[in-house]
Amino acid sequence: MAPNNNRTKGSHFPLLAFLFLCLLAPLLFFFFASPLHDQGDDSAVSSEKVARSKEWQALQDLKLLFSKEVLDVIVSNTNDVGPLSLENFRKNNLSASWRVAGLRTSNAMNQLNQPADNVREEKQNGKEGRFSVDRAQWTGSPAQLSRRQLIEKRKEKRAAELVKQDDEVIVKLEDSAIEHSKSVDSAVLGKYNIWRKENENENADSTVRLIRDQIIMAKVYLSIAKMKNKLQLYQELEFQLKESQRALGEATSDADMHHSDHEKMKTMGQVLSKAKEQLYDCELVTGKLRAMLQTADEQVRGLKKQSTFLSQLAAKTIPDGIHCLSMRLTIDYYLLPLEKRKFPRSENLENPSLYHYALFSDNVLAASVVVNSTIVNAKDPSKHVFHLVTDKLNFGAMNMWFLLNPPGKATINVENVDEFKWLNSSYCPVLRQLESATMKEYYFKAGHPTTTGASNLKYRNPKYLSMLNHLRFYLPQVYPKLDKILFLDDDIVVQKDLTGLWAVNLNGKVNGAVLTCGESFHRFDKYLNFSNPHIAKNFDPNACGWAYGMNMFDLKVWKKKDITGIYHKWQNLNEDRVLWKLGTLPPGLMTFYGLTHPLNKSWHVLGLGYNPSVDRSEIDTAAVIHYNGNMKPWLEIAMTKYRSYWTKYVKFNHPYLQNCKLRE
Repeated sequence: MAPNNNRTKGSHFPLLAFLFLCLLAPLLFFFFASPLHDQGDDSAVSSEKVARSKEWQALQDLKLLFSKEVLDVIVSNTNDVGPLSLENFRKNNLSASWRVAGLRTSNAMNQLNQPADNVREEKQNGKEGRFSVDRAQWTGSPAQLSRRQLIEKRKEKRAAELVKQDDEVIVKLEDSAIEHSKSVDSAVLGKYNIWRKENENENADSTVRLIRDQIIMAKVYLSIAKMKNKLQLYQELEFQLKESQRALGEATSDADMHHSDHEKMKTMGQVLSKAKEQLYDCELVTGKLRAMLQTADEQVRGLKKQSTFLSQLAAKTIPDGIHCLSMRLTIDYYLLPLEKRKFPRSENLENPSLYHYALFSDNVLAASVVVNSTIVNAKDPSKHVFHLVTDKLNFGAMNMWFLLNPPGKATINVENVDEFKWLNSSYCPVLRQLESATMKEYYFKAGHPTTTGASNLKYRNPKYLSMLNHLRFYLPQVYPKLDKILFLDDDIVVQKDLTGLWAVNLNGKVNGAVLTCGESFHRFDKYLNFSNPHIAKNFDPNACGWAYGMNMFDLKVWKKKDITGIYHKWQNLNEDRVLWKLGTLPPGLMTFYGLTHPLNKSWHVLGLGYNPSVDRSEIDTAAVIHYNGNMKPWLEIAMTKYRSYWTKYVKFNHPYLQNCKLRE
């Protein structure tokens, strides 16, 4: 065995010598070539081509000296950690007797490896060796920077192309969806609660809304089940539908629901799921839902008509409490001796230097609010005179109320319109027309083929039969010794002293009123029939309307212009109601056409009887607020938000009001 070992050692010695020479040759080459590097950057800059040539020659020598396995190691380590360093070879059990660092990579070497993105920094301890070059020299060469920029540009270009492709796909999908939706008949018949966002909180009352939706779908599947002869499923749906309707009842929120209703809701959900599996047909379900929408829309329209009818009916009625008040006051008035039925200060009734008010009403409570609010806000109540006119049914009640509740130092007088003997059918056209057979048929018979619904009911309001409504056209005849008078409706409330109105210069006009042409429906063409030549020739359809309710009338100019005669002329021409419908505003617009002086809007704010969006600041600063419309403040249909302006002047603690159960 010994001879074999010696022979083996001897055979290895020439191989080791050969490897030693192979490793020593490049080191000697770099040692003698090092002065080129030691001379500094000057020689490198001036003879860059020489350096590259020697670099390339060294690379060729390395290729000749090293085997392919060694070059593979160099390539792999360069890809991982950057510039060649024999320090890294120690990990691969290579000899550490030599070291090369910072060798530039030529174009030939780039064919063997690609520079890595992440480069490990080598820390230099003390002075760098003469073979070391700064790391930036390897990572920041112009060629590499240019290549990186080119790669980044290619990436950006590719990304932009992908985004563009995505956008084109999305646009195509959207166009396809739009075209598909156009083929579906989706006419909107109205707005319905189950699809409308009722509250800001989407989870609010979710149970109630879910049960409503279940009821709708149950009705759909119930109809389909009957159509397809699914009797068992039909019976299940019918039973659960009744249970859900019974559970829902009149509930409007989850708080109104019983805790056991959740189980019914779950059961209904299970039945609906079963029905969907057996009966669902998209086209059929859509058709049933559309039919339900049409039916619901017709029901809504019918309810709107019914609501309008009932509101007109409510506007005509007098509440039980006010009727009770009138009856009790009337009885007590006629029990009074004659000497106690007179009002004091009757001498003021014809004094033109005082402030006179005309108020025509058959509502005791409403009239009391007008007088009370005027006196409370007057600077000097002793200079105010109220002329009240009512009908014979309410004459005793009106007198008794103001005898029991006199308006302080102000003067008041109550008259009966039926005692105006001069106001008869031979003098007054409207009385003659009301006595005609056609007018009686219009008012007192139910069937009217030419008029329908609420519009007919509106003009059959009893106020149009009362001369109290038409008495405003006869003010000089009622008060022949007065120069000016302020006309007030009984559905107004006075909030400020009104004496300033007597100082307003009407500039020769008869009527001082607030104009109402801010809205298109308050112009003449809304009230008058401009297809009639009498109307078309004499009036402008766009002329601005004005409001009754608070009007300052100059009775001297009235007499000069013969306003009552003008009114009679137009009333005679309208015997067949071809110029306007019934009422006093249309003939008023015609009679005072060109004779109305506009007042500042702050004197008179309207709309509290029909408009829920009247500006609160306008109401608070107005001298007079007017509840024109059907929602009078003494009715149950009054708007609550405006009612307090009226009730503050009602004496609810009065014994008569308490006995008649009139409460705030």
